[in-house]
Amino acid sequence: MKSVTILGSTGSIGVSTLDVLGRHPEQFHVYALTAHSSVDTMLQQCQQFNPDIAVMLDPVAAEKLQTAILETTVTTRVMSGPEALAYVASSAETDYVVAAIVGAAGLLPTLAAAKSGKRILLANKEALVMSGALFMSEVQQNNATLLPVDSEHNAIWQCMPVGDEQRHQFDGKGVRKIILTASGGPFRDADITTLDNVTPEQAVAHPNWSMGQKISVDSATMMNKGLEVIEAHWLFGLSSQQIEVVLHRQSIVHSMVDYNDGSVLAQMGNPDMRTPIANTLAWPQRIDSGVAPLDLVAAGRLDFATADFEKFPCLRLAYQALDAGGTSTAILNAANEVAVDAFLQRQIKFTDIAKLIEKVLHDLPANEASSLEQILADDAAARVLASELVA
Repeated sequence: MKSVTILGSTGSIGVSTLDVLGRHPEQFHVYALTAHSSVDTMLQQCQQFNPDIAVMLDPVAAEKLQTAILETTVTTRVMSGPEALAYVASSAETDYVVAAIVGAAGLLPTLAAAKSGKRILLANKEALVMSGALFMSEVQQNNATLLPVDSEHNAIWQCMPVGDEQRHQFDGKGVRKIILTASGGPFRDADITTLDNVTPEQAVAHPNWSMGQKISVDSATMMNKGLEVIEAHWLFGLSSQQIEVVLHRQSIVHSMVDYNDGSVLAQMGNPDMRTPIANTLAWPQRIDSGVAPLDLVAAGRLDFATADFEKFPCLRLAYQALDAGGTSTAILNAANEVAVDAFLQRQIKFTDIAKLIEKVLHDLPANEASSLEQILADDAAARVLASELVA
């Protein structure tokens, strides 16, 4: 029986994780669930799984949850604040930590899990985008096990040569490049001249995946894929020149590894996040995820196309930030979070997202990403500048 903490249990990844865990009660115990302020959803999850601890980042939401729990038979203890997130992520009572908090808020508790040597099921991109070298150093020094949940990185993980079987780390021998697939989002076929008029409702209507608003907008701009390029660099030790992005509208081939001998290994499956979640929960075994089997005949065809930097400038900016190094990727991420929120609030146009990010990267000098303090300082500075630009 393995105990599991889910950082971000009320989001799409958290909900999918609980669906998988609910199918295998004999193998997993839910130790802690965390959320920002979704009291009603958290209460339902506590009633179903009765975790030891529930953490609400917002103290007011924590009080509401505590009051609601007192009217049930649930024995869950309620905590609040960022310190509580770090506590449950590093607790000796948990074996696996699912890092599914969207955005920079997930960095500190995920780092706490790494420092405590946990098995980390990483769905939070920002831990690597903001602090890749520092985070990977903590993973290695503390013998943590880092398993990628993102469907693309999980696909690569399954196709890569393994150097260390125990921790599933890679030696990269014989790998020419990796190929990240991208659906292209809702505007893959749109005329570039029409994107000025895109609404938030159109941007979050992803054709293949069910995701939260922020990630859906990132998919529409392809920043989601840009962040995955940065993440792949740290996960697999490859240069930006060895990481290619191609459009694949069916989202059946989740990513590929291209070897020097001409072999290309691909991982395929229906577009459902429960597959990579189940894969990382059970590794090195396999368990039922609840996902329907892939029917290639029904799929009919697999299409691939080049990812256009002109149509998707956010992807270009991500490559540039990765190559620039230092805190450039933290600045990129912070500016993107501000820009996406402003777009969802109808303060800027869809096409302004990339323009704002590029302006912040140009105007804010990057520093060496040698300490968490410097990374967080540049993250904060980027948010201030981006907010000023929005205004």
